[in-house]
Amino acid sequence: MNKPERTFRADRHPADSYEDILDRDLVPAPDFLRQRGLREIGIEPVAASRYFDPAFFEKERAHLWPRVWQMAGRDEDIPNVGDYFIYENVGKSFIIVRAGPDEFKAFYNACLHRGRKLVTLNGCKSEFRCPYHGIAWNPDGTFKDNPIGWDFPQWEGEDIDLPQANVDRWGGFIFINMDHGAPPLAQIMGPLIDDFVGYDYANRYKAVHVSKKVRANWKVTAEAFMESHHSLTTHPQILPGIGDCNSQYDILNDYVSRQFSASAVQSPLLESELSEQEIVDYMLGQGFTRSSLAGGNVAGLPEGMSARAFVAARAREAAMLTSGNDLSSVSDAEMIDSLLYNVFPHMSFWAGFSSNLTYRWRPNGLDPESAIMDVIILRPVPKNAPRPKPVPVHELGLDDPWSDAPEMGDQLITIFSQDMGNLPYVQEGLHASGNGLVHFGRYTETRIRHHHQMIDRYIAQGEAAIK
Repeated sequence: MNKPERTFRADRHPADSYEDILDRDLVPAPDFLRQRGLREIGIEPVAASRYFDPAFFEKERAHLWPRVWQMAGRDEDIPNVGDYFIYENVGKSFIIVRAGPDEFKAFYNACLHRGRKLVTLNGCKSEFRCPYHGIAWNPDGTFKDNPIGWDFPQWEGEDIDLPQANVDRWGGFIFINMDHGAPPLAQIMGPLIDDFVGYDYANRYKAVHVSKKVRANWKVTAEAFMESHHSLTTHPQILPGIGDCNSQYDILNDYVSRQFSASAVQSPLLESELSEQEIVDYMLGQGFTRSSLAGGNVAGLPEGMSARAFVAARAREAAMLTSGNDLSSVSDAEMIDSLLYNVFPHMSFWAGFSSNLTYRWRPNGLDPESAIMDVIILRPVPKNAPRPKPVPVHELGLDDPWSDAPEMGDQLITIFSQDMGNLPYVQEGLHASGNGLVHFGRYTETRIRHHHQMIDRYIAQGEAAIK
């Protein structure tokens, strides 16, 4: 007898789905958190060499990075006219400057004379004067003066303003794109922008920013945060409080994907069933959770109340105290769940009303086998209080442990240390592969497979354009 063909939806874990969990919530979730964007995108493996081959890395450098929107930083990092910071990726360097009260520009960080970098440190300037020969440009990029102008007849009557990349903004973040023909940022991020309307990202401040160099390709690093089922062996301590293998995955458009994992429910992979009280004790005691929930065990869970409803209520109360906003109607899911949205190719934004995490991944210079991961924690600006100043970037080198950044908190340090503990060995294992292939799960790793397919699309389009 022939077995019935398996459907894509049937490939999900047989435990309660994320939507099943939402159906039982005390404060209901908005519709946009429910499954949408399921795609059948195949089950083909990818070549392991994509993660280390210099030739493939060069294809990404030439055809991917110059044509995509990249998250460069936060506008709160440059609050005054003339303030600037440097953003660098795959050999390109940009000066991100506040050129006017509400005007931001991104200049290529190179003098038009002999190519010396105009700036090497973040700061504030009334001009960008090259330290080599003294040629200068204004903060808006217009040419200012040339001390040896008498020897440059070729510049007379020519446009010698600093070349620029495209700049756009959303949620307090500044994005750049080197391709002046690229689709608008709003078109790329459309589904995320729609879903994040209520979270007021622009009215949050940067409370933590850690930038860590990693001994692994940038895709290896990103993929560690694009599925949840690795918790069984990498983060076993969190299993009492997370729906991991039954997380939800969606591809909302070609550029935006997401994964949702329920909190204050136990993992289906635990052998024994926990009581609701035990889950509460874990969430509010020893377990990994949002920092606002910490505070010791609870004497007794109210009769008839689920651990999830109780923990969500406690998180809601803490967030209202911190922000001064009325969050009484905010759903349980938006208070405690892990709601990660990725924007192709290198950034992730967490939805919800507690502290929001943002990730960014990029190659470490021109090295295919190391990367830089930025972890940013945004917190709501307190109501009727001055806006806190953003923290400076805390940089960690290849051999610096996450524990050197105590501002992240013990739980996050543990999680990231466990994640990063895998990555150098993944990179080594890709070289050691006997068949030279990497396989992805059909549903749980659909976002990773789609990520590779998008990279291939950009490379193919770039190669076709030069033939």
